[in-house]
Amino acid sequence: MKNLKLMLGAVALLGLSMTACKKDYTCTCEDGTGERVVVGEFENANKSDAEDACEAFESILYSNCELD
Repeated sequence: MKNLKLMLGAVALLGLSMTACKKDYTCTCEDGTGERVVVGEFENANKSDAEDACEAFESILYSNCELD
C-alpha cells in the first residue's frame, strides 16, 4: 500500500512538472537587411520544442534566430 501511494505521488508530480513548463515563446530572426523580425510565435509550448522550431526558421532569408 505504501509503495502504491509513493508511485501515485511520483506520477502526479511528473504530470505537474510536464504541464508547468509550457508557456508562450516568440522567435525573432535577422532578415536580409539585418533587422530583427518576429518569424514565429509558439503558444503553450515547452522550451525544447520552441527552440527546435525557431532554429528551423534559419535559412537563406533569416539568420541569428533567437527565442524570446
